[in-house]
Amino acid sequence: QEQLVESGGGLVQAGGSLRLSCAASGGTFSSYAMAWFRQAPGKEREFVAAISWSRGNTYYADSVKGRFTISRDNAKNTAYLQMNSLKPEDTAVYYCAAGRYPATRISSYAAWGQGTQVTVSS
Repeated sequence: QEQLVESGGGLVQAGGSLRLSCAASGGTFSSYAMAWFRQAPGKEREFVAAISWSRGNTYYADSVKGRFTISRDNAKNTAYLQMNSLKPEDTAVYYCAAGRYPATRISSYAAWGQGTQVTVSS
């Protein structure tokens, strides 16, 4: 099973940018759809973005569309989430996930990372 490790989180001011990385090992990275979810304190985990394994089709939550970009480098077994124009409401723990198909449902993903904290100050 794929093992995932996120990095790149931190503290940033509103309007700033961060790039999250998700390094995968233990499986065939190029055959998995990859996704990012986030969970703010006291809230449920929610879908952020996903990318297919084959054509690189991308999908976004309305709340991040136009600000965040998901990508992947199959040669490096790594997925990325470029986050621009960050807002305080983007503050959350961000998780990457791997599954067979890009989807918005948590249950669609079998492998998860441990999460990385993103804090956006106003």
